[in-house]
Amino acid sequence: MSLWELFIIAVGLSMDAFAVSVCKGLSVRKLEWKHCLLAGLYFGGFQALMPLIGYFFGIQFQYMITSVDHWIAFVLLGLIGASMIKESREDEECLNDSFDIRTMLMLAVATSIDALAVGVTFAFLNVQILPAVCFIGLITFTLSAAGIRIGHVFGAKYKSRAELAGGVILIIMGVKILMEHLGVL
Repeated sequence: MSLWELFIIAVGLSMDAFAVSVCKGLSVRKLEWKHCLLAGLYFGGFQALMPLIGYFFGIQFQYMITSVDHWIAFVLLGLIGASMIKESREDEECLNDSFDIRTMLMLAVATSIDALAVGVTFAFLNVQILPAVCFIGLITFTLSAAGIRIGHVFGAKYKSRAELAGGVILIIMGVKILMEHLGVL
């Protein structure tokens, strides 16, 4: 997997965290740098941890399903992408201004579940996992920290567009993986 492909996946995965960060930024009355840092650390950390867990889970079963791994990657990325597109159309109010451990932990886990499935696909694609998860974590950290600021300045105007874009990106990557393995690309 090329750095460019990994970047596209990282951006796609981070769109949920970005959208939640925009909402958190919208809810903050007085924005401080610690809000941006906390969002980046929670979301970036979990977005890096979950694919690592998924990768190790996928490695355990890789030998059993190598003949269909491209189909699994296609289906998983397609389902995750479709879910994100569906979420982009839902009106969800998220004006909780709390940055306490419990709130942020729940949000970080909720926004990174899809990264667990991507980690499984990384195992099937033999991706170098440590550089990949560090890169995903860094991209998510950056976008989440920026999302707090953007939300504070612009409001929730771009939340659904971010989720829609992330979903489309993941579906495109799933189709690309399938087409490469089928010899179309």
